[in-house]
Amino acid sequence: MADEEYLNDGAEASADGPRLNALDRKITDVFPGFTVRKDLVSKVKGNALVPTYVLEYLLSSYAASTDRLNIEAGVERVRGILADNYVHREEANLIQSKIREKGSHSVIDRVQVTLNDKTDTYEATFSNLGIGQVVVDPAIVKANPKLLVTGVWCMCRVGYAYSGDPREVPWKLLQLKPVQMSRDDRDNYMSQRARFTDGEWIDLLMQSIGFNPDLFSDRAKLLHLVRMVPFVERNYNLVELGPKGTGKSHIYSEFSPHGMLISGGEVTVAKLFVNNSTGKLGLVGYWDTVAFDEFAGKAKKAGRDLVDIMKNYMANKSFSRGVDTFQGEASMVFVGNTSHNVPYMLKNSDLFEELPSQYHDPAFLDRVHFYLPGWEFEQIRSEMFTTGFGFVVDYLAEILHNLRDVDYSDRFEKYFELSSTLSTRDKDGIRKTFSGLMKLIYPTGEATTEQMEPLLRCAIEGRKRVKDQLCRIDQTMEEVEFTYRRVDGDGSVGPDAIAVRTLEELDYPQLYWRGRVAEGPEDRNAAATAVDVTADAGGPDGFAAVPNGASTAAVPMGHGAGNATPSTVRPEAPARMTPIERLAAKADGKRKELLDNQRGVTYYRLFGPYLAGASRILVKDAYVRVPYQLRNFAEFLETALRCKDPDKDVVEVHLVTGRNDPEYRTAQMDGLEQLQSAYSQYGVNLTFEFSDTLHDRSIASDTGWLILPGRGLDIFQKFDDGNWLNPLIRNQQLRRVRECTIAYQRIDEK
Repeated sequence: MADEEYLNDGAEASADGPRLNALDRKITDVFPGFTVRKDLVSKVKGNALVPTYVLEYLLSSYAASTDRLNIEAGVERVRGILADNYVHREEANLIQSKIREKGSHSVIDRVQVTLNDKTDTYEATFSNLGIGQVVVDPAIVKANPKLLVTGVWCMCRVGYAYSGDPREVPWKLLQLKPVQMSRDDRDNYMSQRARFTDGEWIDLLMQSIGFNPDLFSDRAKLLHLVRMVPFVERNYNLVELGPKGTGKSHIYSEFSPHGMLISGGEVTVAKLFVNNSTGKLGLVGYWDTVAFDEFAGKAKKAGRDLVDIMKNYMANKSFSRGVDTFQGEASMVFVGNTSHNVPYMLKNSDLFEELPSQYHDPAFLDRVHFYLPGWEFEQIRSEMFTTGFGFVVDYLAEILHNLRDVDYSDRFEKYFELSSTLSTRDKDGIRKTFSGLMKLIYPTGEATTEQMEPLLRCAIEGRKRVKDQLCRIDQTMEEVEFTYRRVDGDGSVGPDAIAVRTLEELDYPQLYWRGRVAEGPEDRNAAATAVDVTADAGGPDGFAAVPNGASTAAVPMGHGAGNATPSTVRPEAPARMTPIERLAAKADGKRKELLDNQRGVTYYRLFGPYLAGASRILVKDAYVRVPYQLRNFAEFLETALRCKDPDKDVVEVHLVTGRNDPEYRTAQMDGLEQLQSAYSQYGVNLTFEFSDTLHDRSIASDTGWLILPGRGLDIFQKFDDGNWLNPLIRNQQLRRVRECTIAYQRIDEK
């Protein structure tokens, strides 16, 4: 959506606070008491190493308001509580002294409990306070079993009573309250979901995890939600590998009291599954999600027994130690950094190359339900964080925890049928991801065909990324068709299989399908993308053999096309043709569907074949108004110049667009006049006019083609265009695009 198309719907702002837009007002009205302004966390945190959900728990108690003065008072109260009660390690002795002098004092600390079998008592250890062997009432342990695992953040009242007996511990645990919700609000949560549109609900979830949804594409939002699936789906196995600084581990350490992040990625069998000597269950018996941070690293070691038990658990939800078999429902998440970019990995190894050798095992990787492409996430910047309202993470985490009892994995089967070639593990991975996304976006389980299809395609893509890499690693792995068919209202299955492609496959087809070729004309026609070899040396943008702009996330395929690969090279036009003639020969009149987040798309590839040799070009686009839109139009003029027949003196380009708001109208006119002056000296004569009623976008030329771009020229996602050193400014091919469709038709066919 263009900037000026966005209506803030009466956004409120104060001199001391951020805007309160329509969505924020709806959030606070519909879920009173369960929301918090997300930027407040950083304001109160200071140097306290306390999880986000602890701070939001306090903020929801004292600063759950939209009134600025009430928020300020609540923030000060929370700051006071942290100052008085949060225990910094370096101040442990001071707090101990305060407890002794006062007799008791409330603290916020991480508490872990162990059973002392010699005295038959439960004993607590306070992480920051530095005290241990504090006797705990068994009723507290029974109500909070996670205290026995790795500890829980709690608000506690600790007492001190020295008896004179050196064998007795003077510390007493008087009260303990875990920082997590105790009641299930699912019914209200699901009933209120109907008051939000799909876009509003997804934006609410994005704000709840701390991000400004306005800065993310639809695909980027969906991938962020995939990170949440392990919290809402039992026994879900997720891998995310990508560059540093993209927030891979943040959600598993800060988002939920039901998640455990293991730093360093290394863990023992006893800690993860069960301790044979004590019979004590490990992490998978108590936590919804166990995430392995910094899991990548070829030098890291893991015992064969750990890997074998993990494989059995990931496949069967159970594990054996000694003579006993145990069940667990914890999801497993493996996150790590990559050392190389995607084309390097595709050319030299595979997308799992960074994993330790013990885990770079087909049997282990085949149990992964979804490979989340970490390279699609931008590095976290300060402006990405929201100042709006979202759910208190503890509230949302508890909702997701309770939704694990629900299963929506078969909801799509009424409308879609998966390929019969998929293995059981392929289908399990797809179904579990789909179920998780349904619970997040449509928690009631009710959705239309159109609403379900993007979630199904996302689920298929994530499992396909796993399977395609497995076929590289293990040559005996059987290839399958990652396709589905639509089911008609009468229950009949449609004739066309729709193939799902990964972005890596679309962006780097020759590398992705390295060593594999299409097998026949039928398969070649079904290939998702063809390598566009142009008359220019190295391709139209200075890159050899890069994919053209036509991406197909959902491509109808003929019978047997599951083995088709996008490695077909389109034959060159005859050498006797001029470069302009060769370019024009590529015009085929097909629709091009661009996938959200795709790269490798340029105006030259999209429009060049249809503008080659044109003398007159008419552009209708209501949104050539603000600076970045003027930049887009300048790049279009550059394309027109490039496609200009050198034997012709000029190419006439006429623009019809909308007027900017009065405040910016002068800047718009100045920009268009600068373009007019700059390009006229190179033989591109620009004229323009304004229309207050124009809405549809089109590009027509006297070559006989009409182009109907769904988004006009505004196909690229926002990027930092204020830094002239940014390569995205100079190379469209490196930018990510927004999902849209571009149609081409002969003008005489209208």
